[in-house]
Amino acid sequence: MLDSPAEIAERAAVVAEARRWTGTPYRHRGRTLGAACDCANILIEAFAGAGLIEPFTPGDYSPDWHLHRSEERYLAVVESYCSRADDDDRPLIERGPEFRALPGDILMWRWGRTFSHSAIVTAWPKIVHAFAPEEFVVECDVTGTPMSDNPLRVYSFWKR
Repeated sequence: MLDSPAEIAERAAVVAEARRWTGTPYRHRGRTLGAACDCANILIEAFAGAGLIEPFTPGDYSPDWHLHRSEERYLAVVESYCSRADDDDRPLIERGPEFRALPGDILMWRWGRTFSHSAIVTAWPKIVHAFAPEEFVVECDVTGTPMSDNPLRVYSFWKR
């Protein structure tokens, strides 16, 4: 449930900003609308573009850091801005049909050794994400994607 008209407007602004990036080619560490973006920078750009955070550079990270390290670097950044919406780490396919995430919420999947892939919920079950195998920032239905089998955490910028 959304708490206020202001929260509804902020969530809509995040979704609109995320959608502006659709069609942008996937490029590791990219953050140029229409030219390059990855899953970390789409979060920064969507929330900064909505006026909710100041834009920042997440620093250096290799494209395969999540396969060789156990430190939750990406998750630590997300948790510095957001709180967990629930305490469930089960994959989407195990959560059941009653599971819903709200527009503007952030989904974080364990990919490799860490929670290292993210998406912004637009209208459940649709998400916007930058995913290397898809080659672009896309809006898609998250059900039935490769992420459905991976441990999932849901984060919200807004208090629940």
